[in-house]
Amino acid sequence: MGNLYWERHGQASFGAADYDNLSALGQRQSVRLGEYLAARQIHFDAVLTGTLKRQVQTWAGIAKGAGLDNKALQWPGLNEFNGDAVIAAIHPEPLPPTNTPALYKQHFRLLRDGLTQWMNGVVSPAGMSSYNEFVQGVTSALDHVRKETTGNVLIVSSGGPIATAVGHVLGTAPETTIALNMRIRNSSITEFVFNSKRHTLQTFNTLPHLDGAEYAPWITYS
Repeated sequence: MGNLYWERHGQASFGAADYDNLSALGQRQSVRLGEYLAARQIHFDAVLTGTLKRQVQTWAGIAKGAGLDNKALQWPGLNEFNGDAVIAAIHPEPLPPTNTPALYKQHFRLLRDGLTQWMNGVVSPAGMSSYNEFVQGVTSALDHVRKETTGNVLIVSSGGPIATAVGHVLGTAPETTIALNMRIRNSSITEFVFNSKRHTLQTFNTLPHLDGAEYAPWITYS
């Protein structure tokens, strides 16, 4: 029996030339999460991350806040899909900078529509694998955790893989997986318990480390 703590990365650099870096707030979220884990005396027997910078940077912040020195296993199947490629598959014209509430809503409406078509095999975003291959990358990490680890395990990844893992464990439809993905907050914790045969969802998208009015401005989604 084991406990899997699946963390989404801290706030990245949405709207910047390179999204794949934590913002200053994202770095603080990550360190704060590590401090919370240390206060709860939660240590890890294994750590996995994707290979994206924002995922690796989040683990570095958690390790700093918690005083952990685990060596993380990088697992490419935990990487996020390319949101820009998903949108371009259904909206090839360039989008203006996402710098107003209306443009922000348009971005995520297009992303939702593009994900629906990708997951149903209607479009093939440039440079991306099929949705079935994406799912296999996520479930391969779940299989590894069940077969090769015990105790407390930490995964640091992104909203897409987390929602996919939850959808896989619960057997949800693709539309439900997309809805879950759109609600996952930066640095949130989703917990599973596992044995050699299966994972069971324990909690979803929680922010116990940001509980309190002073942390309300730290709650973000991108």
